[in-house]
Amino acid sequence: MHIPSCESTELELLGFDEALDGRSFEGYDPERWLYVPDHYSDYRYILGTRGVNPLICIGINPSTAAPDALDNTLKSVERIAKGNGYDSFIMFNVYAQRATNPDDMDRIPNGFLHAENMKAFRYILSNVGEGHTPAVWAAWGTVIEKRPYLRDCLYDMLEIGRSYGARWLSVGKRSKKGHPHHPLYLRSDAVTEDFDIDAYLEVIK
Repeated sequence: MHIPSCESTELELLGFDEALDGRSFEGYDPERWLYVPDHYSDYRYILGTRGVNPLICIGINPSTAAPDALDNTLKSVERIAKGNGYDSFIMFNVYAQRATNPDDMDRIPNGFLHAENMKAFRYILSNVGEGHTPAVWAAWGTVIEKRPYLRDCLYDMLEIGRSYGARWLSVGKRSKKGHPHHPLYLRSDAVTEDFDIDAYLEVIK
């Protein structure tokens, strides 16, 4: 479990560029893993494996997973990516604050944390290998309803995705309100399908 010690505005946060330049690599192989910041903290911008054609999974916010210590959600993400022909996976989140229980997330969004998280999203999309379309897997389930600001964060991600020609995908059955399925409890042979993110955002306004 990770329970935030305080509102994220009370923390000394590293910006994305500074966090990306970290060199501590706490017991993991940086040639295999992309982990930003490169140590366990109260926030996380990116966790994934390195490759040219990643499946970029989008959750709501990070929990306890770290390199070589994936939780069940990340293990499922890794299986789905491999099963659908991707050479790697990236776990990204709409909001970067760690909280195993989303009810513990910031009540009011941290503007700095959000802006730096969007830098991280641009970085991920810009580093997809030449000849590959960024594949963005919407996988946040109904948790998007936990905070009103999460929808606003998602709108920003949509605009960034457009500038990189991202293709949005989902896996599994969607909820009655149209929310995409969370990675847990998906079959290992589940396949990705196109996800109309524009229509979805109209529905959840």
